[in-house]
Amino acid sequence: MCFRPPFAVGDTVTHPEICTAFQCSNMGGMRRSKRTNTLIIISDHTKSLYDDKWYGDTLHYTGMGKTGDQTLTSQNRTLAESDHNGVEVHLFEVLNLARHVNGTEKQKAAQRDVTSSVYVRDPFVAEYAKRRAKGICQLCGQPAPFWDQKGRPYLENHHIEWLPQGGADTTDNTAALYPNCHKKMHIVNDPEDVQKLHLAIG
Repeated sequence: MCFRPPFAVGDTVTHPEICTAFQCSNMGGMRRSKRTNTLIIISDHTKSLYDDKWYGDTLHYTGMGKTGDQTLTSQNRTLAESDHNGVEVHLFEVLNLARHVNGTEKQKAAQRDVTSSVYVRDPFVAEYAKRRAKGICQLCGQPAPFWDQKGRPYLENHHIEWLPQGGADTTDNTAALYPNCHKKMHIVNDPEDVQKLHLAIG
């Protein structure tokens, strides 16, 4: 049975409206509602604990768990098996405090795929990579495009050998890139660029 929430894709809704519509808990980034047979995903871009990112039309979602390796248990498993367990997945993104944008996965299946990732990135590796770069993109050599709210040059961390392909979350596999260069690596991943990054952090 298909559950139809009272929201359209792209609507801005409040947290209480989500809880009421889906009859779900008001806590956590993954909320299973057995009453509506749904899994609500909250991708909160205002917090730094998780690093959910869109690459093209695919959301790389980090799932549940704050310490250690994530496992395919609890709601991580529900999401991973959502293509055949009958549970509808509904995505909401928090773009600023107190507002949630509806991006229901089932309604936009032709446009977006929501994927679960079990890779937990070490914040110390990420911080080291950015400090090592000293505000300069390790691919194009250009300075960071802007400074963040803490006064630091904004660069994005990139695993040269991708984690899903066996790459390690280590300092010798993590580069700091200009946002456009980061996007390029995930779309093109040119072998010459890969080699250039290995040399840059070597």
